[in-house]
Amino acid sequence: MHYESTRDSERRVTPAGAILMGLSEDGGLFVPEVIPTLPEGALSELREMNYRQRAVYVMRLFLPDYSVAELTDTVSRAYSPGGFDTPAIAPVKMLDRNTGFLELWHGPTCAFKDMALQVLPRLLTSAAAKNGEKRQICILVATSGDTGKAALEGFANVEGTRILVFYPRDGVSHIQKLQMTSQEGRNVGVCAVNGNFDDAQTTVKEIFSDPGLREELSRRGWMLSSANSINWGRLLPQIVYYVSAYCDLLNAGDIREGERVNFCVPTGNFGDILAGYYARRMGVPINRLICASNKNDVLTDFLHTGVYDKNRDFYTTVSPSMDILVSSNLERLLYELSGRNDRETAGYMASLKEQGRYQVSRGIREGLDSLFAAGSCDDQETKAVIARTYANGGYLIDTHTAVAYGVLEKYRRETGDDTLAVVVSTASPYKFCGAVLEALGERPETAGPELIGRLEQVSGVPAPRPLKALLGKSVRFDRSFDREQLPGVVRDFLA
Repeated sequence: MHYESTRDSERRVTPAGAILMGLSEDGGLFVPEVIPTLPEGALSELREMNYRQRAVYVMRLFLPDYSVAELTDTVSRAYSPGGFDTPAIAPVKMLDRNTGFLELWHGPTCAFKDMALQVLPRLLTSAAAKNGEKRQICILVATSGDTGKAALEGFANVEGTRILVFYPRDGVSHIQKLQMTSQEGRNVGVCAVNGNFDDAQTTVKEIFSDPGLREELSRRGWMLSSANSINWGRLLPQIVYYVSAYCDLLNAGDIREGERVNFCVPTGNFGDILAGYYARRMGVPINRLICASNKNDVLTDFLHTGVYDKNRDFYTTVSPSMDILVSSNLERLLYELSGRNDRETAGYMASLKEQGRYQVSRGIREGLDSLFAAGSCDDQETKAVIARTYANGGYLIDTHTAVAYGVLEKYRRETGDDTLAVVVSTASPYKFCGAVLEALGERPETAGPELIGRLEQVSGVPAPRPLKALLGKSVRFDRSFDREQLPGVVRDFLA
């Protein structure tokens, strides 16, 4: 199996090469030349496995140049008992007979990004060895909040690597900011960007696509790679938890084998929900993928109209990891739904760069309509969902999960579809203490980790150990830069 660029299908690399490079030199995203399907009877086999075994099974279908032994070691280390606080790794919590929450926040940074970013460093270092790469690897990351800390945690002190994270200065929660700026490790760097996430993400992609900078760094013994979901090594481990969730529903007797389920996913960069699309392509019986947005509802509008238009106001919300107007992973979906037409996909991306918008073909529009539903929740609605969910059963959810649950409730009212639905729960509520406390009727006068104890008292729900450990942590990184300065920041970081 090879991987090809969404903008030039003649650019083909091995699976390990795709993970090592992160992004194609033409700016495209790597996708497998063929989407593997689950063999007949696979779900019956998978339901008897634990999460780690399921991860190896799924990942080896996409990574034939990695041995089963390599993947087993990678997964065992990534999902170790010391890093995850439940043996289930990604449990499904049923709220009622047809609503479940896929809890993806039991890892070391208490967000769903751990599911992939505990795996990626090991895949990447193996990929470097397989490709005979002698240069050191610099991981560049743009984050809207959770990716940054998860990537820092995964790559901290990994030999032969450095990692530099850019985050929007005023666009993350206090807990998310402290998690990043207090990160320990001899090979890590963190910088605030004077702008929003899209400014950071666009600049990082431009750095990757700059041949002059790439050559300069190569002469100095460095190559660039990515830990964002533009890297297939980030996306692949996310496919696993859709497969695993379906198996858990089977084992619990909530569904019969072959019965279809819906997944409602809070998403900004479209990576999390795209993983669900690939799981569906593999043969997992998924009915609808419901895309949930906050007030930055560019994806909702796109899925309703077929027009992607980033020329709109940008809002800072209580669900900051979704405060995104340029959803990079959508490019992979366009490539698939266009019949893998690289010229068409490249044209959409060029139009987005030049005009800030594009309109997809009728064929792609029909594909979107058959697979996806979409909706949005503003901050007021989000807080109301948190309050209602807690009042009705003591289940405490974060702001992003609340966006998804609110969109699911709207979808059910509008369509009458009562198919069992799984809400993808992406973060611990303790990462967003202020907003959650406000939703529960409190008036916090401060911000930051000191609110963790208060939320514990108000809710009676224990806080995760890694977040409680933030109390008293010292800030290591406190500098901010304009986006035009970021290439120079990279040069200095690798000096």
